[in-house]
Amino acid sequence: MENNIKLNFENYLNKKNFSSSQKEIKERSFNNFIKNGFPNKRLEDWKFSDLKQIITTNFKDINFSKKEEQSNIDNNFIVDLEHNKIVFIDGIISKIDFSYEDEQQVVVEQNSDLEKELSRNSLLNLNTAFVSNYTKILVKSGYQFKKPLILFNYLSNNLNNVGINIRLDIKLEDDASLNIINISNENLNNNFLNFRQKINIGKNSILKNYSLDINENLNFKYSFKDLSLEKNSHLEYFILSKGSKFLKHDINCSLNNEYGSVVLNGIIDLDVKKHHEIKTNINHNEENCKSYQLIKSVLNENSKGIYQGKIYVNSKAQKTDGYQLSRALLLSDEVEFNAKPELEIYADDVKCSHGSTSGNVDEDSIFYLMSRGLSYEQSKKLLTNGFLNEVIEKITNNEVKSLVKKLMGINE
Repeated sequence: MENNIKLNFENYLNKKNFSSSQKEIKERSFNNFIKNGFPNKRLEDWKFSDLKQIITTNFKDINFSKKEEQSNIDNNFIVDLEHNKIVFIDGIISKIDFSYEDEQQVVVEQNSDLEKELSRNSLLNLNTAFVSNYTKILVKSGYQFKKPLILFNYLSNNLNNVGINIRLDIKLEDDASLNIINISNENLNNNFLNFRQKINIGKNSILKNYSLDINENLNFKYSFKDLSLEKNSHLEYFILSKGSKFLKHDINCSLNNEYGSVVLNGIIDLDVKKHHEIKTNINHNEENCKSYQLIKSVLNENSKGIYQGKIYVNSKAQKTDGYQLSRALLLSDEVEFNAKPELEIYADDVKCSHGSTSGNVDEDSIFYLMSRGLSYEQSKKLLTNGFLNEVIEKITNNEVKSLVKKLMGINE
């Protein structure tokens, strides 16, 4: 596979009109990826999700230099919610639509220059090597988005055994606000998606990010988000991890100035041999910041769920308030759940806690519901919905909350 990827890269670099400096950055990034390869379980961050083994088991070859083609799709993919949109078709931006906004307040820069620095994360180097259109979005100071922005990742039916690398960075200047919804279509082909994003949230600004992996697909996905918050800024981050065959959410969030706050909630809801992981690093770098994390997992039918969560508190970060809890509901004997909660604290005036629990569904509760006329499956579904609904209720955007409940089949 390594030789095939090298040929992919040579073909890709030759057919693109990159500048000499951009080619140099891409070549250095690619060489670094080849040196380290796909991450495996010998790396602490990947001890529960050996991507090298997963890739070699499911792919004979991956084509990273597929010819870029444009397809037409129905853009009304969420009809119940008025929204702005950025549409990716097979990894390439097809449409940018800010029709609900003052477009003077939103700056979109495509084909941006890449950073020169190499990453210790080989998948980020792979992304830099192969990304075709690095896009940046700037929301100007004081602007409040009127409608959510949907990032819609559409994969066409003819796509198979293809590697796609996407990068879209967002910066909110001071006193700005934005709601983002990430969603993909159904796709039953075998592809590898590598999505990288850097988000900067300015002073007094608010970002609400909702990542909804709800549609069934056989793809293997890695999503890396690097978020930084300034003074008195707020991040609400919600994950629904359900549809893909393999998905790892890798979130690095840094509170870089006082009075910043993060609320990060997630659901892993799996069946049929799916493998999903949520990994979070919350870095408290300054004093008087707060973070709250609640991750709930429901696992069935030979699935595997993982949560790795770390709260880091710098020695300067006095009066930190950090909370982290993971709970898992195991619906069969064949499932596997791994949790690794961590606290790394170097300040002495802090309030931090973490915990992780897992267990089976309560048979007494099922018996009680069956005595009220429900079937066994209906009873189990009602209990699992109630278990997950605690996380959904923490979504502060009521339209998005209603959308998630509808997608999950939960009655309001």
